[in-house]
Amino acid sequence: MIQDQANEARLAPWQGRVDSEETGNSRRWHQVVRPVAEAEQPGRALLGFCSDAGVARNKGRVGASEGPGALRRQLANLAYHLESPLYDAGDVICQGDALEDAQQAFAERVTGLLDQGHRVIGLGGGHEIAFASFSGLFEHARRQARMPRIGILNLDAHLDLRQAERASSGTPFRQCAELCAQHDIEFHYTCLGVSQTGNTPALFERAEALGVEWVLDDACRSIESPEVKGALDRLLARVDVVYLTICLDTLPGWIAPGVSAPAARGIEIAFVEDVIDYLAARTPLPMVDVAELNPSLDTESRTARVAARLVERLAR
Repeated sequence: MIQDQANEARLAPWQGRVDSEETGNSRRWHQVVRPVAEAEQPGRALLGFCSDAGVARNKGRVGASEGPGALRRQLANLAYHLESPLYDAGDVICQGDALEDAQQAFAERVTGLLDQGHRVIGLGGGHEIAFASFSGLFEHARRQARMPRIGILNLDAHLDLRQAERASSGTPFRQCAELCAQHDIEFHYTCLGVSQTGNTPALFERAEALGVEWVLDDACRSIESPEVKGALDRLLARVDVVYLTICLDTLPGWIAPGVSAPAARGIEIAFVEDVIDYLAARTPLPMVDVAELNPSLDTESRTARVAARLVERLAR
């Protein structure tokens, strides 16, 4: 079963400080965001994916279903510097183990929002959000007169190409590859920040077989490094648009403890921000998301604060 939250529930986290005595523009996100149903022009549309099913199937630590709400609470008090309108499109909630239904519902919502001209920012939830996000963008792209070539850039400690009987947070990009193959479309997937010790040789072999390009975490020190810049430029040369997904477990565990699998090394937030900026300056980013925020494992809301900073950058 899938449940869509009502507008009243959607706006519940949007509370925060009001600088009523300040002169000039002192607005914060909670003072600007509106339900997407009230949209008069395209803008940035936040869409939550409240799911633990994929993490549970992948034998991870559950709790990411509360991620979208925790992320909104951190976003609410951020100073608003965006030029585009900001909308909340609510949440798709996975009930129990109904992951496939939830992914389908999320994908349909993504397609509809993209068709309306919004840039969609997915709020996870487990990284099973990735197949749902990509599927929604894929369907939107298929409706164009000329289907654009879609590339995937994943910032993640894990390749998430697992072979398994059922979908999980460890399978989304293998599922994306299968969706592309079904439609005879080339699969373009690059992953930055990969942990060699967090991925088995079988996963690296599958990545090679699928033509995936990756850069290990210890090489992701600077966007100007030949490995990183080369991987990004090769992806950009092959595609017309990029789906960018950020798994918070790509960050060091002491910066982002609130994830299912905290990283022993990880990549720095400054590097992640540089990658966002590099892509945004060179290609459309119609669909982006942040995944794996688990508030039950967070310390002093560190992970949620970092996630909110990244969402703000993605929304620019």
